[in-house]
Amino acid sequence: MKEKELEHFKNLLLGKRQEMMKHMDAIKEIEMETTLKESTGDHSAYAFHMADQGTDSMEREKNFFYAQRDGRLLYHIDRALERIENGTYGKCRSCNGPIGEARLEAVPHATLCIQCKSKEEKAAGESEEPEELL
Repeated sequence: MKEKELEHFKNLLLGKRQEMMKHMDAIKEIEMETTLKESTGDHSAYAFHMADQGTDSMEREKNFFYAQRDGRLLYHIDRALERIENGTYGKCRSCNGPIGEARLEAVPHATLCIQCKSKEEKAAGESEEPEELL
């Protein structure tokens, strides 16, 4: 891959990394630095409704799920940046062939070419046990 292309993908990855960090910081600010009572806006001394507690718990759980997902994506972005530095970026880890630029534009942290990714997904789908008919 040419130096100009590598620089483009590096900038793309760094932009996505910064976006993930901002999102994770926002979640941390909202969820980690407030108590359950503060996060719900309930400042009274009385207990609030059970349904409200359930909704608030669901929202907190959803935010933690998003943070976990962002953390995984951040890990993959960091590995892609390492591959740029060591000269292996854009090479399929399965067949060692080039990963197409269109794929890297869509998924800049991709480690498989489209053909190998398709094979992987097909193999994963075939290994799942079929559901029993009721």
